[in-house]
Order: sequence, then structure tokens, then C-alpha cells
Amino acid sequence: MKREQCRPGQESVWDYPRPPLLERSPKAVLVSFAGHEIARSSEAYRILETSHPPSWYLPPGSVQKDRLIATPKQSRCEWKGTATYWTVRVAGRTVENAAWSYSSPEPSFAAIRDYFAFYPNVFECYVDGERVEPQPGGFYGGWITKDVAGPFKGIPGSFGW
Repeated sequence: MKREQCRPGQESVWDYPRPPLLERSPKAVLVSFAGHEIARSSEAYRILETSHPPSWYLPPGSVQKDRLIATPKQSRCEWKGTATYWTVRVAGRTVENAAWSYSSPEPSFAAIRDYFAFYPNVFECYVDGERVEPQPGGFYGGWITKDVAGPFKGIPGSFGW
């Protein structure tokens, strides 16, 4: 694995810690689906973890929860706890398990209790007006912007990273 050269103003995901770091961000974050706004906030949190572009968590008050339906799916993160997944339903379109949240996160991630994270391969996600690219691989929910340099976990050959 060869690290990408950082340009001025970029962060390398290889400098992110493990266990991950929770960081509040004042950047403007927008999430939309099928042309409808789902969430907007300038009080989001980023989770920074080695080899991953940041995942963004938006406060529950900034989310149009009437467009989300809890599903029975759950997953477990050794750092954050057990995630609950959400289906988005807007304008006759439905995508299952398109977002997730933690109702009872581990103590070090208590700040994101009931915050929502969104898969950018399903939603149109923006940070300070920049459309993000989804983290490769389909499983991960990282948001790639011009501010981060990889390579990113999820690319072919990265399974053992």
C-alpha cells in the first residue's frame, strides 16, 4: 500500500488514530435523496479512523425523521457499539438500510447518541457545498472530499488492512 501525497490543506487517513477519534465540525453538511432534503447541519461530528475517510454524524434535530423508518438490521462496532439501521422512503423511492445511528453508544462516543450517519452511495451528500464521493467497497460509510487523501480501505486488495 502506497500512501497518497497530501496536498496543502489535506489530511491523510493514515494519520487518523485507532481507536477512532470523534471530532465536532462546524462545516455545513447537507444530505438529500431524490431531490428532497433529508438533513442539514453545521453541528455534525466526524469519526476519524485509520485508513477510512470520515463518517459524518448529524444531530437528530437536523434530520427529517419522517422520511426514515427503523429496520431490524443491527451491526456491532467495537468502538461505537450497536448500530440501528434506517430505510429512506421519499417520493415513491425506497432504499433499505441506507442510514444508521447509535441509541446506546459506548461511553467514548456518547456525543453521537441518536445522531444519524448516511451512506453517500445512496444519498447526495455535501460538505461545505462539495459533493462527496462514497468510500469504496459498499460496506463502509466514509465520505471522500478534497480534504482527505488515501488510499482508502475498501479498494480492491484492502481486505487485510
